[in-house]
Amino acid sequence: MTRLVMKFGGTSMADLERIRRAARIVAAEAAMGKKVAVVVSAMAGKTNELVAWTDGAGAAASGLPMSDDEYDVVVGSGEQVTAGLLAMTLRNMGLNARSWMGWQVPIVTDDAHGKARIEDIPPEKLGAAVDAGEIAVIPGFQGVTRDGKITTLGRGGSDTSAVAVAAALQASRCDIYTDVDGVYTTDPRIEAKARRLEKISYEEMLEMASLGAKVLQTRSVELAMAHKVPVRVLSSFAEPGAADNSGTLVCDEEEIVEKRIVSGVAYSRDEAKVTLLGLPDQTGVPATIFTKLADANVNVDMIVQSQARTADTTNMIFTVGRRDAARAVEIMKANQAEIGFEEVRADEDVAKISVVGVGMRSHAGVAQAMFKALADKGIKIQAISTSEIKISVLIDAAYTELAVRALHAAYGLEQV
Repeated sequence: MTRLVMKFGGTSMADLERIRRAARIVAAEAAMGKKVAVVVSAMAGKTNELVAWTDGAGAAASGLPMSDDEYDVVVGSGEQVTAGLLAMTLRNMGLNARSWMGWQVPIVTDDAHGKARIEDIPPEKLGAAVDAGEIAVIPGFQGVTRDGKITTLGRGGSDTSAVAVAAALQASRCDIYTDVDGVYTTDPRIEAKARRLEKISYEEMLEMASLGAKVLQTRSVELAMAHKVPVRVLSSFAEPGAADNSGTLVCDEEEIVEKRIVSGVAYSRDEAKVTLLGLPDQTGVPATIFTKLADANVNVDMIVQSQARTADTTNMIFTVGRRDAARAVEIMKANQAEIGFEEVRADEDVAKISVVGVGMRSHAGVAQAMFKALADKGIKIQAISTSEIKISVLIDAAYTELAVRALHAAYGLEQV
């Protein structure tokens, strides 16, 4: 039997009319003989509203931590509403449908409330139900601890829920329905010549998701890659069965016959640069710096160290998420005597631009093309980081869109 997991995001669940549209898409797949499980997000904006309610109802006022288990009960309820509404809509269409809460499946997680990780999804009950012809509608983002407490998976967790359910059911594919019709070579709002990719590898998608592309949540891509779950990204706003809504398939690299050198250009404005001037040029100083940051759960991305003008000193640049910039500076100042630097500075007016492609492994000249394209536009590079299939540069935020368009053209991505 062909099992299929379908996931609908918040914009696809935004109101009753969109829920009815999603129901028609589900019904079309069921009519083709698929054994279907559906994972849903809360209505667009609802989770933010629920989080605000927890603030007003006591989490912030009473001093309770935001990871309190009752916080999860509240913020996980948005998906429960849409699961019930979609199941009711499917029943009204004459289909056999039922909602399954996270604790009924069960989607078993650890007890890290507010950011739980899935540990197990026993497939027996859910698999038997869908194989018998029931359309199972499951709230995303929601799980349960082994001692029965409701948990949530963190923002964007519904994508992770869907891929995890697909892996547990050994589904043929996980279809993620959203407000875009696939994964593009770059943001079409910046570059009108951006093209939708027919296929993209797990590794490329993981890099693009972590680098700022908002199409899929990073943890969901990691899970799909680990369990070899094919994931298709497509639009919920096209009519069911529309020929132009084939979306983008996220799959194993081996399934892509002709690998592109560069598949896409990603960007992130959520960056901050921290500069330490006058560091002692001594073994162990960088370890001290990054241990202090790690102990405070501050994630560091790019790192550049260079000799300073003063003898026996160096300067260091590293980047963190913008929301961590002030905390990183505070940590450095609090440990200035131990580390021994002269000055710390923070700059939030920066952006990270990245090119991604599995073809980089076997082709020379990718970095040269990137640096030349940026130089031709007069864009100064402040820091560089690389992986086997990615090159990222830090630039002044004012040049973000110019850099994206220049790199998109430099690698001929409009011809994909």
